[in-house]
Amino acid sequence: MVDPTTSRLALSLPGFEHVKRAWNEAYGAYSARLNPGEYYVTKNDEAIYTTLGSCISACIRDRVSGIGGMNHFMLPASSEEGGWKAAGLGSATRYGNFAMEHLINEILKNGGNRQNLEVKLFGGGRIIANMTDVGKRNISFARDYIETEGLRVTSEDVGEVYPRMVVYFPNSGKVRVKRLRSLHNNTIADQETRYLQTIEKKPVSGDIELF
Repeated sequence: MVDPTTSRLALSLPGFEHVKRAWNEAYGAYSARLNPGEYYVTKNDEAIYTTLGSCISACIRDRVSGIGGMNHFMLPASSEEGGWKAAGLGSATRYGNFAMEHLINEILKNGGNRQNLEVKLFGGGRIIANMTDVGKRNISFARDYIETEGLRVTSEDVGEVYPRMVVYFPNSGKVRVKRLRSLHNNTIADQETRYLQTIEKKPVSGDIELF
């Protein structure tokens, strides 16, 4: 019997070579770890995992072929005034579109069928002290975006005050969610505060078209 930890790791899809992958004994699969601002799509039977505080992850897959992926994003705080819809085509809305459309486009480009897509949402917890509820804005954006695109959320675990560890298996569509204890909050909050500062200094620009 071949030891899976020493067998050849299937190649990642073009454009995702930078995402760190390794064998995870607990999941019984090779696993790709996402940092804030990243996304990953796979055709392989592997896991994708990340840790979320105020950020959102959309887990999207073609339920027939099993091609799917996950993103990890947050809207810049500049969309706070009036909500994301009021921001029109501002940088905050473009950033959310970037995160969602790139994920969907990669799934479709690699053989996914739009009619078969299923969406699951996670994150958006209120964990950053002394800040307006950025998690709530992220949830609102993600839900509205999915509805506008004619897609449907099949399950979600969002909001409240918990950071989360999310593990997604696109091939089967299964998701494992672990709500983390409060002692993790400071580390995750610090990470997300730095992430917010980065995206507000260098907002995403340009237009993206869906296939």
